[in-house]
Amino acid sequence: MKEFNINGAVMKCYPLTAAQRMHFYTIKFSPPQVLCIGTGVYVKQELDFVKLKEAIYKAYQMFETMRLRFVEDEDGTMYQYISPFEERDIPLNDFSNWKEEDVYKELSRRTSIPFERCNSPMNVVEMVKMPDGYNGIYSKIDHMTMDSSSIIGFSRTVIEIYCALVYGTAMPKPMMSYIAQLEKDLAYENDSEAKKRDEKFWMEEISRSEPMYTDFAGQGRLLTQRRENGNPEQRWARVVSRSPEASISVFHLDEYASVRLMKFCELNRVTMSSLLMMGMRTVLSKFNDDEKDVSVKCNVSRRGTLSEKNSGGTRIHFFPLRTIMEPEMTFLDGIKLIEAEQNKVFRHANYDPIELTRKRGEYWKIQPGASYESISLTYQPLTLKNNTVKMPEVDYKSYWYTNGVAAQPLYLTVMHRPDDNGLNFNFEYRTDAVTKQEMEFFYYYLCRVLFRGIEDENRTIGEILELI
Repeated sequence: MKEFNINGAVMKCYPLTAAQRMHFYTIKFSPPQVLCIGTGVYVKQELDFVKLKEAIYKAYQMFETMRLRFVEDEDGTMYQYISPFEERDIPLNDFSNWKEEDVYKELSRRTSIPFERCNSPMNVVEMVKMPDGYNGIYSKIDHMTMDSSSIIGFSRTVIEIYCALVYGTAMPKPMMSYIAQLEKDLAYENDSEAKKRDEKFWMEEISRSEPMYTDFAGQGRLLTQRRENGNPEQRWARVVSRSPEASISVFHLDEYASVRLMKFCELNRVTMSSLLMMGMRTVLSKFNDDEKDVSVKCNVSRRGTLSEKNSGGTRIHFFPLRTIMEPEMTFLDGIKLIEAEQNKVFRHANYDPIELTRKRGEYWKIQPGASYESISLTYQPLTLKNNTVKMPEVDYKSYWYTNGVAAQPLYLTVMHRPDDNGLNFNFEYRTDAVTKQEMEFFYYYLCRVLFRGIEDENRTIGEILELI
């Protein structure tokens, strides 16, 4: 911790965490707007915008990380601190006479405008009147300060405070201290015994055998790079992208089908994230000559304790999730194997993922930028649907706005829609490395695998691969 004189006040400033350094590393190689996350939450009813503005200000005070700022020392090292208050205006945008697609384009444009990195607010929250009677809030938040769990939590808190002000419901419970959790994270990184145990685990994982690259579009990429490198045994590959320009393709699984997946998980006592991962690794296997050894990049939210859940911030780490499955294994046993592997990852998820990537690359002597994983998965179980707050029964809409660029070639986020709890599959991809048609193809086969699997959990992987 260091003290800085900021605008005449002495502020306690802290180093960045591993999760924040990962994002800071990203903007060294990508345009700065890559860290801008734009979201919108809208309800179909008239709103009291004076009360809504008051609710937003109160939520700012509750969420320390909505007041998080960054500062550099004389050596260029980045630190963070909490601004004690928030006085910025919260404007009202009237888009009620616009076309909905034009509103999306405009808010995506705003999302693509990066923040100043030092001594500057790292978010924008605005009130919005949408077409067709929808009203709510648009927010743009820097990823170094908040992740999707935090952003959804902030939006939910604004709604709960608004309901308390307008309908007399209970105010939301206070948040936990971001700084207190930050100090725990920094203590872990300071050569703690827990960090040493995690490093030992990951080095054993790295050294046990080399994984196999499986591509979302088939074997062509790996085979081409084997020929180019004169190495027929090469097991890694690069998804080459010269431009960071990105797009998002969203596929909506209807409520009935989504409920079928959730009921399968409930009946068999498995998690939705494991079911989705099983579906993805089976598609990757199918697309790569029924490969048994499949790795997917797994994103871990690291919110296992009350402090981690309720202190905001950005906490996501990414790790390789590797599974080797024989064709005789049943679909359900495959999910349970994934859960066992996930549990290992979760127990050691505080380790710095950038350091892990560097050490794995050095150990197997792979080229910079190469990997064994072609796709990342995040499952976000949180929604704004909250039965603890009594609200009028109204329709909801929620949006994730593109910032126009991406840090990696392909990233899948699966979330529940706030209106009906159905699943949305959000593919964010670099447009010069991935096509929309490839995403449609991948999503089509993913659904085929999932529903062939839940029809009969004792169906083997080999049978599913033949059926699809």
